[in-house]
Amino acid sequence: MERELPAAEPLAALPTARPAGCPFDPPAGLAGLREQQPLIRMRYPDGHVGWLATGYATVRAIMADPRFSSRYELMHFPVELPGLPEGGSLPPAPVGDMTGMDAPEHTRYRKLLAGKFTVRRMRALTERVEQITAEHLDAMERRGPSADLVEAYAQPIPALMICELLGVPYADRELFHRHTLTLTDMRSSDEERYAAVTGIHEYLNTLVPAKRAEPTDDVLSELTTSDLTDEELAGLGGFLLGAGLDTTANMIAHGAFALLRNPGQLAALRSDPDLADRAVEELMRYLTIAHTGIKAALEDVELDGHLIKAGETVTVSFEAANRDPLRFPGPDVLDLHRKATGHLGFGHGIHQCLGQQLARVEMRVALPALFERFPTLRLAVPAGEVPLRTHSNIYGVHSLPVTWDAA
Repeated sequence: MERELPAAEPLAALPTARPAGCPFDPPAGLAGLREQQPLIRMRYPDGHVGWLATGYATVRAIMADPRFSSRYELMHFPVELPGLPEGGSLPPAPVGDMTGMDAPEHTRYRKLLAGKFTVRRMRALTERVEQITAEHLDAMERRGPSADLVEAYAQPIPALMICELLGVPYADRELFHRHTLTLTDMRSSDEERYAAVTGIHEYLNTLVPAKRAEPTDDVLSELTTSDLTDEELAGLGGFLLGAGLDTTANMIAHGAFALLRNPGQLAALRSDPDLADRAVEELMRYLTIAHTGIKAALEDVELDGHLIKAGETVTVSFEAANRDPLRFPGPDVLDLHRKATGHLGFGHGIHQCLGQQLARVEMRVALPALFERFPTLRLAVPAGEVPLRTHSNIYGVHSLPVTWDAA
């Protein structure tokens, strides 16, 4: 049993090493910390002494509290980050990057976009998602009986959907996908990241004026009627493309991996199509691929019997919170019958994922359809050889080699 850390002794570092042979579990040590102290002092790589929150109630409270900021320039990072400037802080969020904004700037953007991603509007896209899914399943079947599920299926479905929503021409979509992978992979060099950001911005700076001149049936064209400047439209477009391309792709691939490793749960999904909605929510909770968040206290805040002082950074572990037994009994078990509402897989508070309804539709369609088309689908390599994205701010798999019995 891990010893209880004295209140005055900061945790030396954020636990990041996942238990061997358990690709779906949070890093070892987080559960012990959560049971001992859901809010604990922690030392950051730059020497800053801030906090780590691991309990569900604590994380949820922090994410909902406007006294905690999301502005990048106020934060200290809990892990070594390649390219981080001397002193450990980043410049303010670029125009359009809603993740690094507080109210009222964030509120202005959010209000303009909220109506574009409603439950009703996203559900209306189900037929198109089904069509794209079927096309990629057909292609897999023609090329089979083996594939990298990430490249052949998980990545192109959300990529096509978000590009269609924003009105990015088909011929340009591979460019965005490639740049997004570069930005989300922490192994990318500074030069590669700079080139990716520059490439996206240069393209969008030409696309936005084109949408103003000749609007089409897409979100970006609709936004040209607002008070947003061209610079803001290009920034928001880049932000939405990045958010829509990578996270859902990882959920589809990592979700398929988890189901293949839990045959009982996979059998339940196959036998009951109505289980798809609950399956999506439970996989979001169980996997929590967007695993860690950061906040900075704008003023002194008392929480869980501790005083978080103004200027201190709080790291929030969504993956630990989503495995909190006080909120989800038996949290380390994947149970598709579980009512996992309230999970933090999409975040919480004003920064809760704007595109969550689109992501739900894509997963709800893609995962059942995959296993219906290929009932003998299985891993083509031992589970321990599946390459994991351990150096990314979005957890998942780099590739997922699968095979099936040819008809």
